Amino acid sequence: MSRFTDDAWQRNLPLFNATLALPFNQELAAGTLSQAAFRHYMIQDAHYLVAFGRALAAAAAKAHDAEGVVQFANCAHEAVVVERQLHDGFMREYAISAEEFASTPLSPVCHHYCHFLQSVAWSQPYPIALAALLPCFWIYAEVGRAILAQAAPNNPYQSWIDTYAGEDFHTLVREVRATIDTVAQEADARTLAAMHQAYTDAARLEWMFWDSAYRLGAWPC
Repeated sequence: MSRFTDDAWQRNLPLFNATLALPFNQELAAGTLSQAAFRHYMIQDAHYLVAFGRALAAAAAKAHDAEGVVQFANCAHEAVVVERQLHDGFMREYAISAEEFASTPLSPVCHHYCHFLQSVAWSQPYPIALAALLPCFWIYAEVGRAILAQAAPNNPYQSWIDTYAGEDFHTLVREVRATIDTVAQEADARTLAAMHQAYTDAARLEWMFWDSAYRLGAWPC
């Protein structure tokens, strides 16, 4: 019997390949991505991580066992504290002040992604919440690894690439996948279908997030 995460990956492989092919990721790998696009991305991603942390905390509260509570509570801590420390370094490097960050609203795509994750985490059963959260872990890891393989020398975005291509992050992703596969083994057909839909919805939003950053996406009025 195939594992849920392997099945989800194969079902959404064309979407992942389209994500890799986005101008944002191709130019990031080449080191030619504009600072404006990267600044936009960093501000929106820092906003996003707070919502992602809240969704992880909600999932932790629904966990089927103590191990799941600890695992996803720790993931929430990593998202809000550890990854934001990484972002703070980029904020300083790209001269993004605390005032600029606080005054920049969530872009339409970031707003939608944040509300999607939080609504699924709060309103849906544990397995579906986990499936919605998985793409942010896994797609980032695989995008990071793919970009590392083709990154230009002296890439100005190397620290970003190294973070998501690094073994520490990939170990975290493997642990999350293992938990989701265990939970999926106990799910009925209706729940599995909902898990797959939640994964695809989130993977689409990952594509949209990078595309929006490249376009400097903002509200029309």
